[in-house]
Amino acid sequence: MAIADLPGPDSLLRRILGEWRIGLVAWRLLVLQTADPAVAAGMANFSTYRAHPWRRIEHTVDSGKRLFFSDREGLRREVARLERTHRRLAGTDEQGRPFTALDPAVRVWVLVTLYECMTAMRELSGHPLTPAELEQMYGEFRAVCAEFGLSDDLFPATAADVPAYMDRTIRERLEYSEPVRYMLFDILREAPAPRRLGRLKPAWPLVRTVAAHAISALTIADLPEAFRERFHLTRTRRAALLSFILHRGMRVLMNALPEHRRYRTPLAGVPATLPTASTGHSAAPEASSVRLPAPRRRKGEDSRPARLRTFFHQVLDQTGDGRISSTDLQAMAHNVCWPLELTPEREAPVYAAFETWWQQLRAGMDADGDGQVTCEEFVTAMLTGIDSEPSYLEQGLHVAVRAVFHAVDVDGSGHLCADEYRTIFGGSRVHPAELNHGFRQLDHDGDGRITEDEFVQAFTDYFTARSDSTAGSQLLGRA
Repeated sequence: MAIADLPGPDSLLRRILGEWRIGLVAWRLLVLQTADPAVAAGMANFSTYRAHPWRRIEHTVDSGKRLFFSDREGLRREVARLERTHRRLAGTDEQGRPFTALDPAVRVWVLVTLYECMTAMRELSGHPLTPAELEQMYGEFRAVCAEFGLSDDLFPATAADVPAYMDRTIRERLEYSEPVRYMLFDILREAPAPRRLGRLKPAWPLVRTVAAHAISALTIADLPEAFRERFHLTRTRRAALLSFILHRGMRVLMNALPEHRRYRTPLAGVPATLPTASTGHSAAPEASSVRLPAPRRRKGEDSRPARLRTFFHQVLDQTGDGRISSTDLQAMAHNVCWPLELTPEREAPVYAAFETWWQQLRAGMDADGDGQVTCEEFVTAMLTGIDSEPSYLEQGLHVAVRAVFHAVDVDGSGHLCADEYRTIFGGSRVHPAELNHGFRQLDHDGDGRITEDEFVQAFTDYFTARSDSTAGSQLLGRA
């Protein structure tokens, strides 16, 4: 069987998916995908979307670029990486039903909803695709999906069959679960300020409230009628008017812009391997999940408790539920591996190291044996362990930190240069000046590189220093 050509720069799929206005249906897409019971269970049990929504969105956008704007090599690498990640997402939901992110029917639903949202964007703008254009784009879309190795029988046969597939799935399989309700009404009301706001952060509470209300209304107005009917979601006149104005207005604006301004992703695509440390650029912001936040200074006091609480909430508690479990540590491992494009052989030691750290945390902190650790349990046990046992950090934290070092040291040189340091601590959300300051603090001998021992010592200082004046406490720069 011949392999279909992937969509190129002039393809309809890239032109529609690459436009800035695709963001208008992004939340609609997330709600439709989350309504699948397996997706909802995976989000409830494994996802970091509650604690780190912006990082999670950037992660999704990055993956979409690799899937639909890469050459075949880049596409296959991304598919393999997604499969490695999703293989770990399995268990039982709150009703005792088994789920796995590798369920073929679930994967097809997630993919087809993306195609359907592209067609919906055009319909809502008042300029729907013609039947011929729908078939053309669906063919381009299926050429990408073919790399997932899913059965053709699971997909709608033609573009004309997609509406019936959507309607049937909505009515027969989807559920209005807590993650769906949270995505629709609460996630933006609770979201922390994006780092890119800079000096505008004080205005975030007001902006967040207005944005949350508008996005909820727009999403409900734009959802398929079958979805609204089944789950009793009302499309108000105001919401319908908001949808009309935004979609029609963005269509007019996009058509008025020069072509190179219309697209958030270059139509020519992205490299098969996205920039990493070896190219002198920072990788995807997901890696910044292991960044150590600079806590507030408490002059004259032991700063460790405050620093440990900050570390717990901003780094360890990946799922944002106020407790840590094996899931949180495995999420940290995932966020280290994701942007580095590691092979399965190099990825496995990172996951194993974070599991080792979790087992140490659980053994010394999980007093009630529920498989979870609270913030106060973490702070108390860490301080007790550090003060009473010199090798305490070596048994858990150091195992994970050394695994991170070796994963980031992509060229195997035994040290991290400034670019490799930016790979793990940087991204678009961290100011370069702060990164440079943090690097200099760790580079004790000033030779322009950080050894493994210097890297480990920085984390050790972060956990053990009683003041905020040591280099390790400024791992990301000045507080």
